[in-house]
Amino acid sequence: MRLLVLLPSMAQTELYPLKFDPIYQYRIWGGRRLSNLLSKPLPPDELIGEAWILSDRDDHPSKVINGKLKGKTIAQLTAAAPEQLLGALTGKFDRFPLLLKFLDCKKVLSVQVHPSDQLKKYIPKGEHGKTEAWVVLETGNDAIVYAGLAPGTNEQKIKDDLQKNEIAPDLASFKPKIGDAVLIEAGTVHTLADVVVFEIQQNSDVTYRLYDWDRVDEMTGKPRDLQVGEALACIDFSKIAIKPLEPVIVDEGLTESNARCEKLVNDTHFKVWRLTSELPFMVGKASTCRILVNIEGDGELDYKNSFYSFGKGEVMLLPASVGACPFVPKGRVVLLEVALPQG
Repeated sequence: MRLLVLLPSMAQTELYPLKFDPIYQYRIWGGRRLSNLLSKPLPPDELIGEAWILSDRDDHPSKVINGKLKGKTIAQLTAAAPEQLLGALTGKFDRFPLLLKFLDCKKVLSVQVHPSDQLKKYIPKGEHGKTEAWVVLETGNDAIVYAGLAPGTNEQKIKDDLQKNEIAPDLASFKPKIGDAVLIEAGTVHTLADVVVFEIQQNSDVTYRLYDWDRVDEMTGKPRDLQVGEALACIDFSKIAIKPLEPVIVDEGLTESNARCEKLVNDTHFKVWRLTSELPFMVGKASTCRILVNIEGDGELDYKNSFYSFGKGEVMLLPASVGACPFVPKGRVVLLEVALPQG
């Protein structure tokens, strides 16, 4: 149970479009390319692999950076004004259900797998399973996505290959392109390298490493821990040769014309649309909590005749009480709009 400190006035404060401070994370496989995406300076001389841009995690909670609620966390907002924030979804989650990140995968990540919600044995108390998705924002010469198993791969073959310190032959892979969207359902073996991606996932931090390319973490001077037994137990061997999703051009009242609207991900845990325009268009949905992520350009959100700046690399949470409102680009802009489960 989380203990939340609330100011007496919070419950009376009307919610508005909320922006959050990114949280940078060192990773052995990280780089420095997130400086091209976010305005907040990276910590000097560190390999930054992740920027957590919307997080309701006890160890790394995102904090509001604009308006009267500056400094407050999502957990505090949910506790003080649940119906304003979540609308019809109030009471359906034990914490905000999604975790949003930018990743700079300069080097290859570990080969890993996440458990599904059904594998309770492998999910620590207070956690969930983990389905995630990526939208590719930048690629390097060595960009690669490993997603799913190669046809014919079974548990014994993986075990045999791990004894030989290899696993790449057991994995399906493809060369990613900017704009690709990839859904990694729980149980899918995966990794990626030399890409910058937006990542959306269930709010979970449960990862089991199958293989880490026999490398040493320069920070600790030691190899990172593996969890081979748990990883093998969580693999869904039906997840074979995962490919990028095909975007679907849609008009679901998201844009009210002007913007090109593509549905990139349509999953039970989250939905993601990509909105592209140079003209004003509508974002959000009436009485529904939505999240915006700016991946290109600059503009302003118009809410009750107040204008909220929204630049590249920023995330904005639209509480259910805010609903739909106009977005006014300054030139070409590309936004991702994210829906919560059943939202």
